Amino acid sequence: MSKIAVIGAGKTGRGFIGRLIAESDVEIMFVDKNAALVEEMKKAGYFKVNFFGGRRESMVVDNFTISGWDEADFSDIELIVVSVGGTNLPDVGASLKTKINDGKTRYIITGENASHPAQTLLDAMGLDNVKAAEATVFCTTIEDGGLDINSENYPYLQCDAKPLDGYKPCVPAIKPIDGFGNFLTRKLYTYNAASCVIAYVGYVKGFTDYGEAANDEEILKMLDLNYAATNEVLCKEFGYTKEDQEEFAALSKEKFCDRTIIDTVARNAREPQRKLKEAERIMGPLVTLDSYGADTSVLITTAAAALLYRGADEDKWQEMVDNNTPAEILANLCGLPVGSKLSDAVLKRMDELKEYMKTRKGNLI
Repeated sequence: MSKIAVIGAGKTGRGFIGRLIAESDVEIMFVDKNAALVEEMKKAGYFKVNFFGGRRESMVVDNFTISGWDEADFSDIELIVVSVGGTNLPDVGASLKTKINDGKTRYIITGENASHPAQTLLDAMGLDNVKAAEATVFCTTIEDGGLDINSENYPYLQCDAKPLDGYKPCVPAIKPIDGFGNFLTRKLYTYNAASCVIAYVGYVKGFTDYGEAANDEEILKMLDLNYAATNEVLCKEFGYTKEDQEEFAALSKEKFCDRTIIDTVARNAREPQRKLKEAERIMGPLVTLDSYGADTSVLITTAAAALLYRGADEDKWQEMVDNNTPAEILANLCGLPVGSKLSDAVLKRMDELKEYMKTRKGNLI
């Protein structure tokens, strides 16, 4: 039987990555620096993954061993998945170097939503026998008391195929993706853009609970309009099949509309100065959709709503708003020149949303 090492037995390593590996009947070797967690998992011998909203039966994961670094034996390990948080990667790299400096080829996948995590790990190890690839974690996991995890039923861990040089993990749910840079753009335009629609339009409509905003009838219509336009354009831009992109978008919508995942509009709307940047999650898809002649109405509304957003502890954003006109923000931050078609459309929509917010009566679309 194959065995895969998972470094980091926290909620993502245990409840998402561990669950995907266990679903393929592959043994897991967890390694964690938390001695108390290691002993608890050794004593229990299993943990459960429960799925939000009861979307599937709970899963028991018991086909694993766990140890701290001193006991960890990587001699028969070919694939290592790391899920420790981006700031811990240098320390993990230093520890791994002492364990796999034997000349055997190892493949590492970094399950971290951090900046260049695979390269950070490679730099810390300095080993020629290691190939490391970045992955993107889409699955939300929450600790459920004890060792159990509440999780989405997300089916894949997508990673960059290029650094793996043709290596195929024995777990089908761990999916190397060709053109991973394009895949990250796909995520930005599909997942991140949809989150902004919910957060900023939800703010304009007076919602504070993210799940309530996501299930608002009008916001659902806006999501569907934007998914349809984005799906068509991403298939043209990157060659995805219609069925593949529609599945990708459907998983996004299922995630955001799940009321059992407790979240707030404010958390998802924070730092609009980052989310409104040129080529980011609002402006990137807006400009791309416009270049294809696709429907940009939802993203224009979202951009206008983001310009109107005022949240607690948003000092940098407030300073930008206080010292620049909306047209200047669109030009200098968002890359939409003053007087351009898209800039004018966003400013017009901003005025309309201001009027709507006075009474919040009527429809936005």
